[in-house]
Amino acid sequence: MNDAAVLARLQELGLELPPAPVPVAAYVPVVVAGSLAFVAGQVPMADGRVEHPGHLGVDVSIGDGAAAAARAAMQALSALRAALGSFDRLLRIVQVTVFVASAPDFIEHPKVANGASERLIEVFGDDGKHARAAVGMSSLPLGASVEVQMIAEIARP
Repeated sequence: MNDAAVLARLQELGLELPPAPVPVAAYVPVVVAGSLAFVAGQVPMADGRVEHPGHLGVDVSIGDGAAAAARAAMQALSALRAALGSFDRLLRIVQVTVFVASAPDFIEHPKVANGASERLIEVFGDDGKHARAAVGMSSLPLGASVEVQMIAEIARP
């Protein structure tokens, strides 16, 4: 992909990459192994605070959960760009896992995860289409309602 084209597409969509996330524990944001880049799980943060904290099916709506997933996906892209130096080596998004903090009887995990998936497709078109898992959890770091993990295919330098 072309870094300038991706940034122009984000601007066209009225979106802005958030600052690259800083780890809150003992891990690195991105690990590159061969032609894959593994982006650590991202919880949706803005101004140092978790966006839409809580549990789906209790105190977070599906719409807010999807918005949180979209924000976390943008943070994952920011981490990826920071690790690679630009989007120039990015070939496609391969796989996304969306962890959803939810009530035991909540079953709409795919609708929440669509927030991340739809954002990636909106930005990258067919190259944003990916395999996905939407997984229910009893809790997530920092009280987040969602966490998004991503694997991308990249060109070797």
